[in-house]
Amino acid sequence: MTDYMLTPEIASKFAALALAHVTREYPNKLDHVMRGREDVRGPRELHPVFYGSFDWHSCVHGYWLLARLLRRFPDLPEAPRTAALLDAQLTPALVAGEAAYLDEHPLRRGFERPYGWAWLLMLAAELARDESEAGRRRSAAFGPLSVAFAQRFRDFLPKATYPVRVGTHYNTAFAVALALENADATGDGDFREMLRERAIAWYAGDEDCQAWEPSGDDFLSSALMEAECMRRVLPPREFATWIDRFLPRIAHGSPATLFTPAVVSDRTDGKIAHLDGLNLSRAWCWRSLARTWPADDPRRAAAEAAAEAHLAASLPHVAGDYMGEHWLATFALLALEA
Repeated sequence: MTDYMLTPEIASKFAALALAHVTREYPNKLDHVMRGREDVRGPRELHPVFYGSFDWHSCVHGYWLLARLLRRFPDLPEAPRTAALLDAQLTPALVAGEAAYLDEHPLRRGFERPYGWAWLLMLAAELARDESEAGRRRSAAFGPLSVAFAQRFRDFLPKATYPVRVGTHYNTAFAVALALENADATGDGDFREMLRERAIAWYAGDEDCQAWEPSGDDFLSSALMEAECMRRVLPPREFATWIDRFLPRIAHGSPATLFTPAVVSDRTDGKIAHLDGLNLSRAWCWRSLARTWPADDPRRAAAEAAAEAHLAASLPHVAGDYMGEHWLATFALLALEA
């Protein structure tokens, strides 16, 4: 078994990939509701910070990757370029431009909900963890946007009667898991409790998950993402009871689909390329979940083996075609750090 770890060499590769796409304006897939001809504008005019990476949310988590690697590996060859980019882009004026887009009209209340919201808060959390002078300056500049998206969660969660269990951007377990990191990094206990209560209301009663996945464009495992979300909101003993009910046959490799990497038939197809993301995000979840069981628990070995298999299937394909290259390194980083 190969022990996949995040090394400076891999971090350098990921940073170089992100630096190549976060300021690449085209091709671009906008999430943009237009009221009239006056709203026909290009990506950079609409989004002065996050105009690259094919789409807004990928650009946001490209910046997250760069900020995280800069903090963890400050001596990377890409570190000076990364720092210069963050300083140039995360300014009060450009951040205000991003915030202004949200407030232009009510039809944008659903802009990037919840995936982009969650990644925006994940980026804000990472900026908040950087205690250097430059880090504090960037975090302060980014603050208004972080507050705006946290408020969007606060407004939305009480109305979200049901979870969204798909394996794509609308998955609510993924959004809550990332937003929790922001609540923890910023010390916002009220926000954390709101997220926790909603996750428990959505998922606490789930049992014997059949894991009907993957679908053809999944990049998240509905089953494992729910489990990872609940790991973050429940005390360890309560989580142990819950996971025993939710996935009772992990030690026996069942449901088998969760242990079997997805086949990616065409990496130039943006939707099919999502399946590499599924493999990487499953590896992230399996590694995180494995830590909850003692070394001699057969579930731990099963989870670790599944994570390795999924990493082996898709880690070599983080780069190669822009349909995956503009975002896959983020999920690879999550998996390697887990």
